[in-house]
Amino acid sequence: MKVLPFTILVPQDKSVISEYIELPYFYQYLHRHDEWQITYIESGEGTLIAGNDMHTFRSGDLFVIGAKLPHLFKSNPEYFSTDSNKVIKACTVYFNPNGVLAPLFGLPEMKMASVFLNKNKHGFKVPSSVAEDVIPQIFMVHQATGIDVLLSFVKLMNTLQDLNENIELLCSDLYSSNFSENEGMRLSKIINFITDNYSNPISLEDVANTAFMTPQAFCRYFKKHTGHTFISFLNEVRVNAACKSLIAGEKADCISGVAYKAGFNSITNFNRVFKSIIGQSPKSYIETYNSVSRVNHVDY
Repeated sequence: MKVLPFTILVPQDKSVISEYIELPYFYQYLHRHDEWQITYIESGEGTLIAGNDMHTFRSGDLFVIGAKLPHLFKSNPEYFSTDSNKVIKACTVYFNPNGVLAPLFGLPEMKMASVFLNKNKHGFKVPSSVAEDVIPQIFMVHQATGIDVLLSFVKLMNTLQDLNENIELLCSDLYSSNFSENEGMRLSKIINFITDNYSNPISLEDVANTAFMTPQAFCRYFKKHTGHTFISFLNEVRVNAACKSLIAGEKADCISGVAYKAGFNSITNFNRVFKSIIGQSPKSYIETYNSVSRVNHVDY
């Protein structure tokens, strides 16, 4: 998977760019650009490649991606099906602190924002507990016109800089942006294999063969580049798939069916893994989701 240069088209009357997309799937090529990117996933599931790390993503997630960082929101396989009625929805804000916005970020009042971005140069995931406060501000930037765009953007930056340590970095500070084509191809093959086959039994040997590595070498490589063991990453992909089924209307008495459909071989193991990743049982997850959907439904 070659890393493609990607140019954000900047209108003459805009210093902060935003877009809202509704498409069958996300842009499917590993790419990078000079702008920082703040993306709210309103609807969609899959895997985010960020530098040489991988993260699962689902509806409601919010990511800040650093300038020049190779990245790809890889939609799950079902989004590419010819008879799929699935769509992805996302709102994104792009900005370049070293471009037309350089004078703004050079102001004393923006020093903390500049320091925060430099400290987290590759980007981060915004915690869900904070995202609900940030998401409306993203839409405010997107919907604003004239000077209100800058005012809304400064407010958004002020909220982000206050996150301090309460963030999940997308990749290591030691990562070099010299991301090779061969490295991208290898990570792409691994991700494709896992996301295409998570519902079936997958052995360490199976996925290692996909990467043309011995199991021992693969374990070291995968841990280094993703921060996960193979099993922990596979479990996250499977739980992500289970969450989609649960909130799509599966009843509590069908939880066992959801577990087996997602690739778990026992309901006991499913419940244990689900709770360790999500923080609550599948049944509680359904109840919480339904409760929040009824009480806090908001149209931006």
